[in-house]
Amino acid sequence: MFKKKLWVTSMLIMLVSALVLAGCGGNSGSSSGKKELTFMFRGGTDEQKAYQAVVKKFEEKHPDVKVKIIVTAADQYATKLRAAITGNSMPDVFYFAPGDLKAYVNSKVLMNLTPYVENNKDVDLNNIWKYGVDLYRYDGQMAGKGDIYGMPKDLGPFALGYNKTLFEKEGIPLPDPKKPYTWEQFIKVNQQVTKDTNGDGKPDVFGTGFNVQWALQSFVWSNGGDWLDASKTKVTIDDPKFAEALQFFADMQNKYKITPSIEESQTLDTYQRWMKGEMAFFPVGPWDMSTFEKLPFDYDLIPYPVGSTGKPATWIGSLGIGVSSKTKYPKEAAELVNYLTASKEGMQQLVDAKVQIPNLLDMAKTWASDKSTKPANKQEFINIIDDYGRALPANYTYNSEWYDLFFTDIQPVLDGKMTAADYVKQQQPKMQKLLDKAVEQENRSKK
Repeated sequence: MFKKKLWVTSMLIMLVSALVLAGCGGNSGSSSGKKELTFMFRGGTDEQKAYQAVVKKFEEKHPDVKVKIIVTAADQYATKLRAAITGNSMPDVFYFAPGDLKAYVNSKVLMNLTPYVENNKDVDLNNIWKYGVDLYRYDGQMAGKGDIYGMPKDLGPFALGYNKTLFEKEGIPLPDPKKPYTWEQFIKVNQQVTKDTNGDGKPDVFGTGFNVQWALQSFVWSNGGDWLDASKTKVTIDDPKFAEALQFFADMQNKYKITPSIEESQTLDTYQRWMKGEMAFFPVGPWDMSTFEKLPFDYDLIPYPVGSTGKPATWIGSLGIGVSSKTKYPKEAAELVNYLTASKEGMQQLVDAKVQIPNLLDMAKTWASDKSTKPANKQEFINIIDDYGRALPANYTYNSEWYDLFFTDIQPVLDGKMTAADYVKQQQPKMQKLLDKAVEQENRSKK
């Protein structure tokens, strides 16, 4: 009997020991004995493949780490990330928008990466776009200063592309990459290429087709207007310069007829028309390069047309890669972030996949000078970062509700049923009310 009890006791001790070891895993976090990290991100098919390949390379260099990848559709990403945060099931490493930086730091979602980045022999901050790194700095009061809570996945300068083959076919002089069109010149060129080529009485080749949410900024800024004042607390869309730019944008469809109507866009949207070679101008981001390499025509980049300031303008997108403040493996999570954003090996893989421009300055210079890959004028991407690119307005505020409202109600202006002047007068107080709430919310979050 005593022997049986001793045997049972011994088995229980062994079982408990096994459970403890399995739970600790030597601080492994996975059944394989490795430290398991989750990495949540979004992107198109080519970007997904590129990042999966880079993560695999990271695992080879860190044999004690296993990275579980969670890929989410772009339009669902923000919602799913917030649900994970609320549900206390945050990924260890994840993409986040610079506009969420202050809220995520104040609510202790993001880990401070400064100790893992600064004075790190594998990270040369002087060789990374300062603009990109500063997007993810926060000192508790101002974004752009202080500690680093994310590293830039990339910078996405939103350039203007043109169909070089179409220009040559129509005998139109190619645009000067160093001298942007004025608005008037831009309209004339667009009118030259907008044609009915099959004789059905309707244009089937158009000058351009801009999405108001992503292209209006260029026209507003180059005309001296903006959404916010210098303090970032006052909505300034009721400025006549802003209204003039918005009206010009709407006139491209309603007055000048150089862009497809709503009905024509429903038949074939502007992106598809560009892809088929039936459009002269279309915005191009670095994330488009792998797809646009297969276009049935030659294309290149130029500055956006300029308004009254005489200076082109556009926005620079970015996503940060951050680490959860609750990760079990802060060192390994930070190493993954640094490998994806600051290592020559990881960055070269992503650049070769044609899904982004290099984060590293020396690599970017070499990349931009290579005329053998499309687009030939990749220098335009660099010019936007160095010279005339800006952050989107909502990046400066605690949330984007005020900014989103502007685009929610804009369709009557685009349809020509309301003037831009009337619209901005109507929307400014509504947007200001939402911005005031965002400012109050930010102040409360600091207490």
